[in-house]
Amino acid sequence: MDQTIKKTNKPPYGVLAILIIGAFIAFLNNTLLNIALPSIMTDLKIDPSTGQWLITGFMLVNGILIPLSAFLIQKFSVRQLFLAAMLLFTLGTVLAGFAHAFPLLLSGRMIQASGSAIMMPLLMNVMLTSFPVEKRGVAMGVFGLVLMFAPAIGPTLSGWIIEHYDWRMLFHFVTPIAIIVVLLGFFLLKDKKDKVDIRLDFLSVVLSSIGFGGLLYGFSSAGKEGWDSPQVYGTLAVGIISLVTFILRQLSQERPLLNFRIYKYPMFALSSAISMVVTMAMFSGMLLLPIYVQNIRGISPMDAGLMLLPGAILMAIMMPVTGKLFDKFGGRALAIVGLAITVITSYLFSKLTLETTYTHLIILYTVRMFGMSMVNMPVTTNGLNQLPARFYPHGTAMNNTMSQVSGAIGTALLVTVMTTRAKTHATELIEAAKKVVPNPSVKITEAMQLKMQHDIQMKAMLEGINDAFFVSVFIAGLALVLALFIKRAKQAEDPGEVKPSSTHKVKTKLAEN
Repeated sequence: MDQTIKKTNKPPYGVLAILIIGAFIAFLNNTLLNIALPSIMTDLKIDPSTGQWLITGFMLVNGILIPLSAFLIQKFSVRQLFLAAMLLFTLGTVLAGFAHAFPLLLSGRMIQASGSAIMMPLLMNVMLTSFPVEKRGVAMGVFGLVLMFAPAIGPTLSGWIIEHYDWRMLFHFVTPIAIIVVLLGFFLLKDKKDKVDIRLDFLSVVLSSIGFGGLLYGFSSAGKEGWDSPQVYGTLAVGIISLVTFILRQLSQERPLLNFRIYKYPMFALSSAISMVVTMAMFSGMLLLPIYVQNIRGISPMDAGLMLLPGAILMAIMMPVTGKLFDKFGGRALAIVGLAITVITSYLFSKLTLETTYTHLIILYTVRMFGMSMVNMPVTTNGLNQLPARFYPHGTAMNNTMSQVSGAIGTALLVTVMTTRAKTHATELIEAAKKVVPNPSVKITEAMQLKMQHDIQMKAMLEGINDAFFVSVFIAGLALVLALFIKRAKQAEDPGEVKPSSTHKVKTKLAEN
């Protein structure tokens, strides 16, 4: 972070505004794709296991590159990082907008991710260094309110565009806005950075990439290959070994790429664990629900987007409210209530049928988002509040890395559960259908057979989605148990600071007299 910003009494609202706009565009683009995924899968003729890579691949690149953010924030100025990030994001958006094959679209998404990966850590670090601890709850709440408008308008905007235009228009719509943001940053951001003598450990980058990438690829492949496939357990094993090696290397270095020593602060470690688990549960609703309403129920993309709108708006409204409640009551009570709501609504989502009403889905999703609005920001802020100031870049980098990686793995895991369980249910339904003795007087036509196959496929996918939601109940339940141990965090003393001895204080006092 720029030293000038640190020493200024008044928060740099101009810098924050530009950063928030950039982060908003990146976040909006991610939420636009959730509703569009079924249309993209149909147009490019890909299955859910392949299509989910547009979501998980984006998060994986974020998870790999975000560990670099602590290094980059210390090495470069806010202006340099922001412009580089937005230029990469814009390039990826243009490429994805003209993609006519899945590999090209995935490449564009990953280039987008390489740009957006730095945006959130950069913004969070400016926020932490600009506001005192006692005002951070409100500041983070207002920041969350602005960013939550992206998921609020994203699904509905996406649904309207998909219904009237080709899905590529989603990227064409974002491109001119991204260019304007780049120009704003170029002309308005003027901060400078003192030269810092810090070097990047490339071996750590390689180990983290293989580690996180191996885990995600293993979970993602299980849906197609099965858990007993060497491709699955082999990549999982390589990922785990690389990740353990990466962690041990970071603990042995004086200036690690990702500082795992900050986990010695208990409230930060607890908040990180809760956030990871909640993120895994959250993506069950964001990914599985659009597949259910569009592919199984035949609801239009526009109506699917409108269904998610009330929940997103309520979550946005609750951000500053939970910020004020956090400053007053702390994070424990908010997290327990919010996670209890999340557990109950996740269970109710595991009971979807072919007749579940549209109104029921809206209410259930809205209540679920209300619960989650009471968890993420309060828990994260409470954990960061315990860290000494010089660990803020490492704390935000760690939180964002683990959020992206857990979100990617959670998405891959839940899609894998959906696809594998759907196959199992399809087999069971086919066997059950064979046992039904047909009426000899009724001639089964080819059209009737196709309808039976379609009905079995839809019923099997529905049960697979229900099973995936049921798994998310246990994931959210784990977070609820962890939330019971939250305590209000106080900023810990910095072990790196050398405090003056009592003798030195006496000498200083005598010198002053």
